[in-house]
Amino acid sequence: MYSILLQGQQNNWSFPLMMVLMFGILYFFMIRPQQKKAKDQKKFTEEIKKGDYVVTIGGVHGRIAEMEDDTIIVEVERGARIRFSKSAVSMESTKAAAKKAAS
Repeated sequence: MYSILLQGQQNNWSFPLMMVLMFGILYFFMIRPQQKKAKDQKKFTEEIKKGDYVVTIGGVHGRIAEMEDDTIIVEVERGARIRFSKSAVSMESTKAAAKKAAS
């Protein structure tokens, strides 16, 4: 009977330890990569400039013709321009081509 009570007392620290371990795994495999990706995307949108070839999140390829505060105008063909939010730009066209060639 005493051995059952002693076993229960020894494992009191295991549940909090397991919770801390699970939170650590969740942080390093889910939260941290998302934060890094968001930081990289924000840095990219701040660095784009007029004349860059870009790809939007919808898959539209084109060259940045004009830039305003929160919007850009992408020229997809000669004379065909589309207005997008800066956050709609996903990557540079050269990076998209390199990624496609790698896969």
